[in-house]
Amino acid sequence: MTAAPRKRADARRNEQTLLDAAAAAFVVSGVDVPVRDIAARAGVGVGTIYRHFPTRADLIVAVYRHQVEACAEAGPALLAGNVTPHEALTRWIDLFVDFLITRHGLPEALRSGDATFETLHSYFLDRLVPVCDTLLAAAVTAGQVVPGVDAYQLMRAVGNLCIGAGSDDRYDPRRMAALLVAGLRTR
Repeated sequence: MTAAPRKRADARRNEQTLLDAAAAAFVVSGVDVPVRDIAARAGVGVGTIYRHFPTRADLIVAVYRHQVEACAEAGPALLAGNVTPHEALTRWIDLFVDFLITRHGLPEALRSGDATFETLHSYFLDRLVPVCDTLLAAAVTAGQVVPGVDAYQLMRAVGNLCIGAGSDDRYDPRRMAALLVAGLRTR
C-alpha cells in the first residue's frame, strides 16, 4: 500500500484558508452557517469548498481537527518559550477555553448520529490530554503546581466552567479557568 500523495503547498494554503474561514463563520453563526457565507469569507466559490470537503460533516470534522491540532501544537511551543511552566500551562488553558467556547453547534453535531463524527471525541482526548499532562508535569517539576493533578480531570473541570458561556453576558469562563489554574499553584 502506498501513502497518499502529498498536497502541493498552494493546495495546503487554500485548504488552510477554507478551514480558517469556516472556523470564523462557525464562531459567529454556528456549524449550520450557509456554505456560501464560508465561501465568501474565504474569497472562493462554493464549488471550491465542496471540492475540498464534499459534505458539511467533512468540513466540520476538518475544522475541528485543525483546531485540535493547533491547540495540541501550542503546548510544546509555550513550554519552549520564554515563560515559566505555570505560565505556559495558564496560557494553554486560556487557548483551550477559547477552543471550547467557540464551538457553536458542534456538540449537537457530535450527537447527531452521523458516523463522520464518531471518532472526534476520542481524537480530541488522544491529542489534548497528553499535552495538558506534559504542561502539568513541567509545572510540578518546577515546583510551581501542586502534584497529583490529573490532566483529564483538569480539562473536564475547565470544560464544565465553559458550559453556557454564550448564554450569560455576566459570566466569564476565561476568568473562572484562570482562577482554577491559579489555585493549582504551590504556596
